[in-house]
Amino acid sequence: MSNTIDYGNLMHRAMRGLIQRVLTDVGINGLPGEHHFFITFDTLHPDVEIADWLSDRYPGEMTVVMQHWFDNLTVTDEGFAVTLNFGDSPEPLYIPYDAIKTFVDPSVEFGLRFESQEDEDASPGQPVAPAPVMQMEPAAQKDDTTPEPAPKSGEADVVSLDSFRK
Repeated sequence: MSNTIDYGNLMHRAMRGLIQRVLTDVGINGLPGEHHFFITFDTLHPDVEIADWLSDRYPGEMTVVMQHWFDNLTVTDEGFAVTLNFGDSPEPLYIPYDAIKTFVDPSVEFGLRFESQEDEDASPGQPVAPAPVMQMEPAAQKDDTTPEPAPKSGEADVVSLDSFRK
């Protein structure tokens, strides 16, 4: 028995469980209202399954959008499989929860970001627990006069895949 409570790993599992629950509900009932997801994941994770041309094009991380068209959503305890459309080419993907870096639902300004914390003092062969970072912002009432906030320095811009379609 350990002398400490491993809050980092407990939070990590809870956040991944939240994603599993949301995706399970979407698989059963579809996306409600204006909800949609931007999911960024590590394409180099050993359990990620994507087409070779996608891993060649996105050799480190990739952001997918689940919004207007997705098919065959299957959610398990370890990850989820989904077929998404890339330029009129349906492609099956398998994304384990441990590969997810960010999960964002911009329709309600909700987001989770997972970061791995590199511990330089760790001994070789010792696992370093990922340090989950949770960012949640409540949905704000917007009117036409409210300007969109500028992206913060150091945050990645999300680019719609529609701009790359021919």
